[in-house]
Amino acid sequence: MPAGSSPKRERQYEHIKESAQDRGESAGRAKEIAARTVNKERARSGEAKTASRSSTQDKKSSGERGGQRSGNRVGPHGPTRDQLYNEARQRGIEGRSHMNKDELRRALDDKKG
Repeated sequence: MPAGSSPKRERQYEHIKESAQDRGESAGRAKEIAARTVNKERARSGEAKTASRSSTQDKKSSGERGGQRSGNRVGPHGPTRDQLYNEARQRGIEGRSHMNKDELRRALDDKKG
């Protein structure tokens, strides 16, 4: 935590750090997540001296977003071709390097059923 942080931000930092560790994050990663989250909240409330545009102009706070940007990179159209290709490679699907996204998806669906 930055020097001079409020007791509220200290508690928030500890809570976020403990939650991240409970989810299985390493101690270092948990500290990073907590620090980034608290610093963003400080920037949004005007407590920080400097703030990025994304910190101050985001539509929702991190709590309101509820993990919408938590690293799940599967977009509105499902997994990417590369993600499908890697899954096909793990399952040993032949001819995968010549397949497009739809063909990979069908091959994976056929292999499941």
